[in-house]
Amino acid sequence: MRNNLFKILLLLFILISCSDDMKNGNNLKNESSPYLLQHVENPVNWNPWDNKYLKQAKKENKLVIISIGYASCHWCHVMERESFQDLEVAELMNEKFISIKVDREERPDIDQVYMNAIQLITGSGGWPLNVITLPDGRPIWGGTYFSKEQWSSALKQISELYESEPEKFISYAERVQEGINSLNVVESKTNSFENVDLSKYSESLLKDIDEKYGGFKGAPKFMMPNNLEFLLRYSIQNKQENSKDKILKSLDMMAYGGIFDHVEGGFSRYSTDERWHVPHFEKMLYDNGQLMSLYSVGYKISKSELYKQTIYKIHGYINSEMKDISGGYYSSLDADSKLEDGSYAEGEYYTWRKEELEKIIQDNFDLFSEYFNVNEYGFWEEENKYILTRTISDEEFIEKNNLQHTEFNNIKSAWLNKLKIARKEKKKPSLDYKIITSWNGLMISGYVNAYKAINDEVFMNEAINACEFIYSNLAKKDGGLFHNYVNGQSKINGYLEDYAMVIQASLDLYEITLNQLWIERALKLSEYVINNFSSNESDLFYFTSKKDEDLISRSVEFRDNVIPSSNSIMAKNLFRLYHYFDKEEYYERSKNMSFSVTQEFEAYPSGYSNWFDLIYNLKSNYYEVAVVGENAIEKVKQINSKYIPNKLIIGSTSENNLPLLKNRFIKDKTLIYVCVNKACKMPTESIEESVSLINY
Repeated sequence: MRNNLFKILLLLFILISCSDDMKNGNNLKNESSPYLLQHVENPVNWNPWDNKYLKQAKKENKLVIISIGYASCHWCHVMERESFQDLEVAELMNEKFISIKVDREERPDIDQVYMNAIQLITGSGGWPLNVITLPDGRPIWGGTYFSKEQWSSALKQISELYESEPEKFISYAERVQEGINSLNVVESKTNSFENVDLSKYSESLLKDIDEKYGGFKGAPKFMMPNNLEFLLRYSIQNKQENSKDKILKSLDMMAYGGIFDHVEGGFSRYSTDERWHVPHFEKMLYDNGQLMSLYSVGYKISKSELYKQTIYKIHGYINSEMKDISGGYYSSLDADSKLEDGSYAEGEYYTWRKEELEKIIQDNFDLFSEYFNVNEYGFWEEENKYILTRTISDEEFIEKNNLQHTEFNNIKSAWLNKLKIARKEKKKPSLDYKIITSWNGLMISGYVNAYKAINDEVFMNEAINACEFIYSNLAKKDGGLFHNYVNGQSKINGYLEDYAMVIQASLDLYEITLNQLWIERALKLSEYVINNFSSNESDLFYFTSKKDEDLISRSVEFRDNVIPSSNSIMAKNLFRLYHYFDKEEYYERSKNMSFSVTQEFEAYPSGYSNWFDLIYNLKSNYYEVAVVGENAIEKVKQINSKYIPNKLIIGSTSENNLPLLKNRFIKDKTLIYVCVNKACKMPTESIEESVSLINY
């Protein structure tokens, strides 16, 4: 009797314990990442990344599932609902595997390693990224999205094979490991840029431009702002009007398309079709920061009112939706909205039914429908809705419909106000509220470039405040940076991308403020990078600091993608710092970093546009424009508003001991010195004359 009573009590205790575990969530419940917290109530026994879970896997001789995604990833949510919330799938994962969930934006180092592995194994990658590894973390299988049936079947087969023939997986893991390591080996095959034909690589990129819809051919279609900005430079530098017009048309078509939110501003991540109509609806900070820079450059070149409006609408979106009260910027907005019935709908917040629009707009609906293509062109068949998209400029539309500019602008403003009000009734997508240091750096540079192009102080103030936020909240006691900031806390050590993009932002800020603090901060961070990220095998930097935990491989990120690589940005930073502080070793390292990647240009020119931009400056004249005198800031403002891609600004309103400014202050005069490698032309007080001395 007593034994039975003891068994009953023990069973009750186990049930209560299990109930508490389900109520409190799995091992993600103490994490700060919004993406990880989305999985807290999954029946899968998720763990955050920690070496202790790999040790547990070794102890129990279990394979490891590493599932990587991010908060605004649509297919990550789909796989969670189909598989990770399913009790049968969870039971299989919990019994046979140790499961680890990773936010790729929080841990890009882990993501890089396993993305490289899956690209080697399958030939492609993406998110969600689901990898099965040996207990020590070495990958043996994986892919991206899997249906419930595919996922369950794979888990069963792999776990059974591992139990019966583990040596096969061990042998395969060794080969994959060798492949991963080889991706990080970069050997310089040149010590001269003479044979680096930038024209050939640029023309190769231009052949891929979609002449009808803009951007690069094919679908899905990413905006690739760095590639487009480089091609603008190439076209203008080589006086190719046709090529320049192709790139400017790309900017037009992106701003006209459904990929741009015409109501509240901001760009989505990419287009699922070739004509920029149906976006993958999530909005990322890094896209919008880079696109603000791109449209600012476009405005300098063309003075297009469309580009100016686009810049202001990006700012409006960032300021209202992505800005934290602390001064930093959030990461992203999701693509999906959760509906009243608990289901999810992609793009629900951004799309409209015709009857809905008729009720909202009322007056001038035919005109509205023509302008925003509430017709066959703008129809989204999959969802039986419309995505607002344009096909022509305001000027063409006004002329076509015999309207006055003021009249149309008032009508358009009324339409957008009505749509904004109507959106308040819609369920807004969820926000990933973590603040990422590197992406904030890109946004700061976007604001600096907007200020250079338009001279509106709202942009300069945004940039200064956001950069001060980083140095106040994300700087470490040892002189380094943290990678993230969530609810007032930072816990992840900074990666090379964080340093590269904050240094770039600081150098950019100096060029509009002439406040020497910014370049001094950039110099200190660069010294930290050299001391903590350098490799004994290459002039390139590792992605992780020597203070970080060891992963199965230490990545070297040097291929430009949607975001330029951390090494290409860092090489540019060192090049600029050399000019400011006359540090010859920085020039040499920047040059050698560029030499080291040239062997890949031939096969994959689209992955090196930021390197190409730097090599242009290394190969030909790069101008140091020194402005000294009481009116230096005003003259710098005027010079900055002009498109001059091969120059940097240095200046002071008083005596200054920086190498390019020393002994150049003359009271009651503001002189402009145009120099190349510290050899300067005669100074002038004329903006026009100084600009005429610069060739590109």
